[in-house]
Amino acid sequence: MDNGASSYRRFRDNGDERGLDAIIMEYKDGLMLYLTSIVGNIQTAEELTEDTFVLLGTKKPRFNGDSAFRTWLYAIGRHLALDWRRRHLRLRTVPLEEQASLADAEAAIEAAYLKKEQQIHLHRAMRRLNRDYQQVLWLIYFEDMSAKEAAAVMRKSVRSVESMLYRARKSLRSQLESEGFDYEEFG
Repeated sequence: MDNGASSYRRFRDNGDERGLDAIIMEYKDGLMLYLTSIVGNIQTAEELTEDTFVLLGTKKPRFNGDSAFRTWLYAIGRHLALDWRRRHLRLRTVPLEEQASLADAEAAIEAAYLKKEQQIHLHRAMRRLNRDYQQVLWLIYFEDMSAKEAAAVMRKSVRSVESMLYRARKSLRSQLESEGFDYEEFG
């Protein structure tokens, strides 16, 4: 996996708009959180994130591969954020009510981002399990089926599904822990 470099290459060299779309979907949330740490305002960070992707889409700067794609992209966003700070940050007071709502908005976005990252790791770990384990976990936890319903779908006995579910959770726990994640975070 090249972390966005091939998508950008497809866009830049071949005009494939889906390449740019893929980059935006992959990096927008993380970039916005990073830029929020620089400018201190989620709305401004959102605008700067958009500006970063507009710059990629219009000026198409060359990515030479000396660093990871994400590092290069974040450096572009950081440069835009520092320019914005130089132009706009003066001694400015923000009403206390606005500060509280901004903090709440930032916390909500950060929580959503972290949840998305957990889901990505969970799905990757699940893909490494055998097919029966994947199916039983998907049916029980993502489709909210009972063991009886899952047994009917999988054409197995309820007892067999319950046993398989136990082994699947154990296998998933092992997979997540081998990747350095705390299984309890995903509960």
